[in-house]
Amino acid sequence: MSGVIAAGHPHTAQAGAEILQQGGNAVDAAVAATFASFVAEASLVNIGGGGIAQLYDPHSGQATVYDFFSAMPGLSKNGSQPAKIDFRQVSIDFGVAQQAFYIGRASVAVPGVVAGLCTLMEEAGTLPLATVLQPAIRLARKGIIMSDVPAYITSLLEPILTDTSGIAAIFAPTGTLAKAGDRLIFHQLADTLETLSQQGADLFYTGAVARAILADQQANGGLLTETDLAGYQVLRSTPIEVDYRDHTILLPPPSSSGGPLIAFALKLLSATSLDGIAHNGFDHLRLLAEVMRLANVARAEWEAEPVQTANGHGLKHIDSLLADKNIADYGQQLDEALAGRLRPVEPKVRQGPSNTTHISVADSQGMVISITTSAGESAGFVVGETGVILNNMLGEIDLHPGGFHQLPPGHRLQTMMTPTLVMHQGEPILALGSGGSNRIRTAILQTMSNIIDFKTNLAEAVAASRLHYEDGQMQLEGGIAPEVADQLEAVGYKVNRWHARNMFFGGTHAVAHPGDGHHARAPWIAVGDPRRGGSVAMAKTPTEDHRG
Repeated sequence: MSGVIAAGHPHTAQAGAEILQQGGNAVDAAVAATFASFVAEASLVNIGGGGIAQLYDPHSGQATVYDFFSAMPGLSKNGSQPAKIDFRQVSIDFGVAQQAFYIGRASVAVPGVVAGLCTLMEEAGTLPLATVLQPAIRLARKGIIMSDVPAYITSLLEPILTDTSGIAAIFAPTGTLAKAGDRLIFHQLADTLETLSQQGADLFYTGAVARAILADQQANGGLLTETDLAGYQVLRSTPIEVDYRDHTILLPPPSSSGGPLIAFALKLLSATSLDGIAHNGFDHLRLLAEVMRLANVARAEWEAEPVQTANGHGLKHIDSLLADKNIADYGQQLDEALAGRLRPVEPKVRQGPSNTTHISVADSQGMVISITTSAGESAGFVVGETGVILNNMLGEIDLHPGGFHQLPPGHRLQTMMTPTLVMHQGEPILALGSGGSNRIRTAILQTMSNIIDFKTNLAEAVAASRLHYEDGQMQLEGGIAPEVADQLEAVGYKVNRWHARNMFFGGTHAVAHPGDGHHARAPWIAVGDPRRGGSVAMAKTPTEDHRG
C-alpha cells in the first residue's frame, strides 16, 4: 500500500514509509513513526507522554478523535500524598528569557501514549504490532546522529536531560551533553519495545513496565498508583465540525483546547471576505491579529466556566464557546476593532508544553491520520532498567493555574495539541497539526487559510511567514515586509519583528491532496515544516518502484 508521511525528523518519516512499503495502512505507518519519534525526536517526545489523534476511515466515511493525553494521578489514594514528594524546579534559559519547570517523580501524570497507539493498532491497523515496532527497535539499537534542530533543543533542556545519572547516560554518554554529529543510543528502550511488540499495552499498564514505574514512584516520592495505570482509558469522540468557505474543518474536542479555539477563530474569520486582500499585507495581518486577540478573550471566559465532571474525566463542554450568540457578539467586537473603535485587552493566556511533535499520514486507499504527541520537557529520569522516560505534565505551571497537584485524580489535563483534518466535497484533502504551545492553533489556522483563502499550494502554505498575537504583542515572523510592520505600528500595535523563520511559530507537518473531491485513490503530497526539522517520505507500489 503506497502513501505519504510528513513528520518532524527524517528517521520518523522513514519509519512510517517503511511500514507503508510493507503493505501497512496509514494507521500502521503513523504508529510506527510515532514510536520511532521517541528515539529520533527524544528531546521533544518520549514513550511516557500523551497525545491526540484524528483518523478518517474511508470505509465508514467517518472521522474519529482518539484522546490519549495525560491524566491526573492519585486514584485509590484517597487524596493522600507521600510525606515527601520528588518535585523540583529547574530553570531553562531560552536566551531572551528564562522559564521555570518542575521535574521529578511527582511531576509525572498518567502516561497515555502507549495505550493510544496500541488502541489505534487494534481498531484500525492491519499489520502485527511486532512488525510495526521494528523500525523503532532498530533505530533505538543503532542510535541516531544528532542533527542541528534536535541538538539545539537538547542544549536548551540540558538541566533536565542531565538531572539524574540514568537520563544523563543517554543524553550525555561521555559526560558532556551530546551535540550535533554525536550519536545517541537507546539500548534499554529497544529491549522494552521488543517486549511491547509481543505483549502489547498491558506491559505498560499492568505488566512488568507498570510494576517498574510503580516501584520507582513509591520509592522516590511519586504520585502514580496501580489504579491510575490499570484504569487508564483512551477516549474516543466525534470531531468538532466547522464549515469554512466551501470546506469542512474537523477538530478535536477537549481535552484539546486548541480544537475549540481554532473552531472559534474560524467562525469569526468566515464572516469576513478575504477576496482582494493581499496575503500578509496590512489588512490581512490586522484581521488575523484581532481574531487571535478575541480568541484569547473568549478563551479566558470559557475556561473560567465550571468544569462538568459527570463524565469522570473533567472535560469542558464547548457549547457556550461556539454558540451562535457568542460568535455573533464577538463578531461585532471584531467589526468594531477593525474599524478602530474597540480593541479589548486580552488577559494573559496560559501556555502549554512547547516540546511537541506531529505526524500526518495518508495512504492510497484514502485513510488519513493526524497525530500529535508531547511529554512536556520530560521528568528528568529513567525508570529502572526499562529505558522509559516519563512526562512532567504535572510540572507545567500553565497547565495548573490553580496550583500544582490540585486537580482531582483521573482529571484529563488540557492540551493545545490539535490534529486537524480538512474535508472538501465529502473527502479529506488535508491533514495537519503542529507543535509549539499556544502557537499550535495560530500555525494551523494560518496554514489552512493560506490554502483555502489564498489558493496556495501546500509547500507555500507551510513556508509562509506567520503572525502570532498574544499578551498585547504582535509577533511577526521573518519574511513579512518591513513596511507592513511599520503600518501596523502606526495604528498602535506593539510589533516584535523576527528576522527569520523560527520554531517559535510552530512546525506544521501536513499531507494534502490537490484534487477536486473525487480522489480517494489518487496520490497525496507531503510537506514537513523546516522550522521544526520537518521531513517527508513516500512509499511506492512495486509497479512504481519498477518504473523507477
